[in-house]
Amino acid sequence: MPRNLWIVLLLAGLYLCAGSLSAAPQQRNVSYPVSGKVIDKNSRQPVAYANVSVNGLPGKGASTDSLGMFRIEQVPPGIYRLQASCIGYLTVLTPEYIVSASTPFVEIEMEEDANLLEAVVVKPSPFRKSIESPVGMRIIGLQEIEKSPGANRDVSRIVRAYPGVSFSPIGYRNDLIVRGGSPSENRFYMDGIEIPNINHFATQGASGGPVSIVNADLIREITFYTGAFPANRSGALSSVLDFQLKDGNPDKQTFKATLGASEVSLSGAGHLSKRTTYLFSARQSYLQMLFKVLGLPFLPNFIDGQFKVKTRFSDHDELTLLGLVGIDKMKLNTDEKGEDAKYLLSYLPTINQETFTLGATYKHYSGQHVQTLTLSHNYLNNRNLKYRNNDNSSEDNLTLRLRSIEQKTTLRFENQTNLNLWTLKAGAELNHITYSNDSRQRFYTNAAQLLTYDTWLRIFSFGAFVTGNYTTPDKRFSLSAGVRMDGSNYNSDMKQLWKQFSPRLSASYNLTDQWSLSANAGLYYQLPPYTSMGYKDNDGAYINKQFKYMQVGETALGVDWHLQDRFMVSVEGFFKRYGQIPYSLTDDIPLLCKGNDYGVVGNEALTSTAQGRAYGVETMFRWQVPGRFNVVSSFTLFKSEYRNGQNDAYIPSAWDNRFILNLSGTYNLPRRWSIGGKLSYIGGSPYTPYDEDKSSLVEAWDAKGQPYYDYSRYNTERLPSFAQLDVRVDKSFYFRRCMLGLYLDIQNITGNKLKQPDVIMSTGVIENPSAPASEQRYKMKYLKQESGTLLPTLGVTLEF
Repeated sequence: MPRNLWIVLLLAGLYLCAGSLSAAPQQRNVSYPVSGKVIDKNSRQPVAYANVSVNGLPGKGASTDSLGMFRIEQVPPGIYRLQASCIGYLTVLTPEYIVSASTPFVEIEMEEDANLLEAVVVKPSPFRKSIESPVGMRIIGLQEIEKSPGANRDVSRIVRAYPGVSFSPIGYRNDLIVRGGSPSENRFYMDGIEIPNINHFATQGASGGPVSIVNADLIREITFYTGAFPANRSGALSSVLDFQLKDGNPDKQTFKATLGASEVSLSGAGHLSKRTTYLFSARQSYLQMLFKVLGLPFLPNFIDGQFKVKTRFSDHDELTLLGLVGIDKMKLNTDEKGEDAKYLLSYLPTINQETFTLGATYKHYSGQHVQTLTLSHNYLNNRNLKYRNNDNSSEDNLTLRLRSIEQKTTLRFENQTNLNLWTLKAGAELNHITYSNDSRQRFYTNAAQLLTYDTWLRIFSFGAFVTGNYTTPDKRFSLSAGVRMDGSNYNSDMKQLWKQFSPRLSASYNLTDQWSLSANAGLYYQLPPYTSMGYKDNDGAYINKQFKYMQVGETALGVDWHLQDRFMVSVEGFFKRYGQIPYSLTDDIPLLCKGNDYGVVGNEALTSTAQGRAYGVETMFRWQVPGRFNVVSSFTLFKSEYRNGQNDAYIPSAWDNRFILNLSGTYNLPRRWSIGGKLSYIGGSPYTPYDEDKSSLVEAWDAKGQPYYDYSRYNTERLPSFAQLDVRVDKSFYFRRCMLGLYLDIQNITGNKLKQPDVIMSTGVIENPSAPASEQRYKMKYLKQESGTLLPTLGVTLEF
């Protein structure tokens, strides 16, 4: 979006604020109405005479009229949940809503309970869990999304406060590392539509990147699964991030402009007609300016956009259209001086990526039955280019030219039937996948080689699932049993659905009103990366055709205690056993131990023989008082290991940090100030020493531009532990027609440094120029390496 247009929009918003300020000088006394509708979840009919109140504000409430409509007057600004109760219905606590001049129309769904003769008297808890996933599931609301310290409203960073979630202090990346699993083991869904990756500059074949592609302004809440995955969410081995987006505003048109450290954005919500609402966002980054300040020699730039349009044809039929697009361009700053910059420039390629997702979901509510039909398409175009010494004057200097396109079209149908104490879910999906790769790459094993291949791969994959959930009349015991089967036409083994038979079982029992015991066991499958399935040798033959689906069997047992809606403590133990994992024939390590750097992983010869295990204990406590403070703390003690075959010994995986401690909290001060902090402490990750002899060879260094690891000593060393403290301060100004917010977010305020092993680097001087080319060696030098940067962010948000 042109810069002048951003200025016009910001000035227009400030003009509205100025007008509101003159009309309401006492900004601390400003209040707003909250209106909405209560409907029956199954019949979609209005629920008359229900009681609706603002959670945390005694005395603030209203009753619905005969049409299910309600309006609560004079609610002070802030982030709140609404509670609705009615005779014959389960009391419900909504997701969080921001009360301001842009407060949306709130629709509350209530579920009828035929076993109740009067309104439920037990107050519902915000610490929700589902029957299918009574362990390994967390709900992330607006309070944490908006004000999480150190996260800068980036989803991948927000979830780091939760049990089992690790992070790497090395590099400016968003790799999601959950319960000892790799970044490629996660799946992402947005309103039921799969998103391949949620980060810009994604590592093809894995995930990660420097910044999220998802604008937090559009998110209602996030369901985060670290285990016990629902049967209708396929392809995850470590985690599922399930985004629920807001709906558009049926009453008015609202906008929000944000100026942050790395981007400027504009989002909006409104309506196109009485039955059609919309959401949109657009962002333009200036991340390259931040990276230049940090002294980094790579300068990323991105543009992204999102939209959601929802049409209700009737009370029983609705259609949702959703779109997400990202355009990424990373160039190299060859003017950056210093040996650290020179080292990064020696191997980093220029990266250009375009990605988009388009999807449509049709829902039909038919009494006890809800049918959902989803059609979506994902697209990724990834181009990497690298010349030796960044000299493109001759094609002889070319070391990497890659253009790869991934596309996936999904058609999925799901039916849910509610039968009082039982809920039945069943569905099926069909995927059409295409993968192309036109590559020219120099590499070195025992001699310098040039790989050139052009591949085009078409895959059909398919799956079906069924789940039954049961709850006793007194709500003390719940049981969920489900099964899923997936297949693919990639090879004859993958076509056999029963070989990917994926059962799962969950149970939960409320020992008392405060104590509950829960457990889950499941077997989950995931296709190997398309980069490896489509990999060819120089003769044009697919060399990984013997692949099998990757699998993990996981069991978990947890106990939790909560005090009403204020305090919760939980302890969970988990055990994951991996099988049929691709194993690198070149490096002799599992593919899942790669993927935490830019570029591509999986484009190599592999065999499905690696095994692994990850096990540990997670503890978490959460203390919150609505409108005042929110504290979340977690501690995870775990091990993550791999081996190749039954007779080999286990060795630490790349993600074996051993322990993770997180403590974060936000406190709301008078006059609309809030302050928050987050302490992260993580055990040292294992690392592999360099192969100095191989790295010094001229042919080897020129092919890769960086040193080679000595994989015979894989992960035999370990980095020291690392701690980071983040601080955030917010100030909000509420006026009659707008809200102005200011925030200061400082990551690593203490400036802690993680010392890494010295890296070896070529000086460019050949020690033995008279030797044969295959024996010539560069004179090498050592560079000290450390990570950890104090990073302040000053942001401005304007809603109008």
